[in-house]
Amino acid sequence: MRGGDRGRSTMDAEGKGAAATTTVRRPRRTGARRVTMIDIAREAGCSQATVSFVLNRTAGIRISQQTRERVIEAARALGYAAASFADLQPAPPVVRTDGLIGFAVDQLATSPEAVVAIEGARQAAWGAGNIILVAQTMSDPVMEPRTIAALLAQGVSAFIYMTIFTREIVAPPVLKELDVPVILLNCYTADHAFPSVVPGEIAGGQSATRHLIEMGHRRIGTILGESWMEAAQDRLEGYRRALATADIPFDPSLVVEGDWSASAGYHGTRKLLQLRDRPTAIFCQNDRTAIGCFEALKEAGLSIPEDISVVGYDDEEISRHLHPRLTTSILPHRAMGQWAIERLSEPFDPRQKRHPITKLECPLVKRDSVGPPRPFVGS
Repeated sequence: MRGGDRGRSTMDAEGKGAAATTTVRRPRRTGARRVTMIDIAREAGCSQATVSFVLNRTAGIRISQQTRERVIEAARALGYAAASFADLQPAPPVVRTDGLIGFAVDQLATSPEAVVAIEGARQAAWGAGNIILVAQTMSDPVMEPRTIAALLAQGVSAFIYMTIFTREIVAPPVLKELDVPVILLNCYTADHAFPSVVPGEIAGGQSATRHLIEMGHRRIGTILGESWMEAAQDRLEGYRRALATADIPFDPSLVVEGDWSASAGYHGTRKLLQLRDRPTAIFCQNDRTAIGCFEALKEAGLSIPEDISVVGYDDEEISRHLHPRLTTSILPHRAMGQWAIERLSEPFDPRQKRHPITKLECPLVKRDSVGPPRPFVGS
């Protein structure tokens, strides 16, 4: 900076007096472009949905006062055309029904897990006189925020967000800005911002494999699900841990890729049967895979469990009607739904920033498809 400039700057500051020491936030110049909710959301550090709730005074949405004030300040600073910023204070609340719980799930019609979890939540909720409102979002970036807003507008006092596949998610931003307790079911966030509940898949895979080991099996094949899914990764990890605990070497040739389907079970079993030292037991990582496994074994003239034992996973209804009846593990979605309701009954502290991930047991149901291996008969 040149000397003259420095002197002029000093003189200007002295001339302004006290104003020179006060930071004044001035409206940004946006030219001819209209200020949008996206602009305000970026400035306020919140979601566009939250900006919409505040600026439209959406009834029944319990946005924290701190977030609401941040949105109003950002709108004012950016020159948002509001008739009166005083009008942006909360709309009169809707009449609330005690114990009204919102429940959003990404997919409802494509698998039974969501229905089972909702039923578990309903049973627990009704026991305390609560009501559950359910909606499907399909994780659609446009419709999901609107769906959540529609549930919140009913005056819910708590919210459950569920995904079909167990996974880490980026939670819809509006969930972090609510002034009601939120539970994540079958999913979790990297920052542990919400109480979460998921199945204990590693322990489940370990328990299923350990049962086969306890029956005397040491050559245990496994047919996986889709390898990108956490459930498949964790069940495989449980399988490996059970082998390691029993001092059984891990043999990659006994691990077959699959996709959760009966066809994968059929083709995976045929591949395992082609091994020179074929397995005496097969851990199918879901029940549909086990159906295909049964067909391949019977086609090969092998008996279950006399020649080869089979274990499934999920405890779908079909597992009780196979011949022989399938030994399998229960996915605890009903218990997870019940856990979510019970967790909501605990005191809600909005200041708590991190919450644990709770893992529920996947109990093994022992039926008829597992037996000891045939004794080896030498030549």
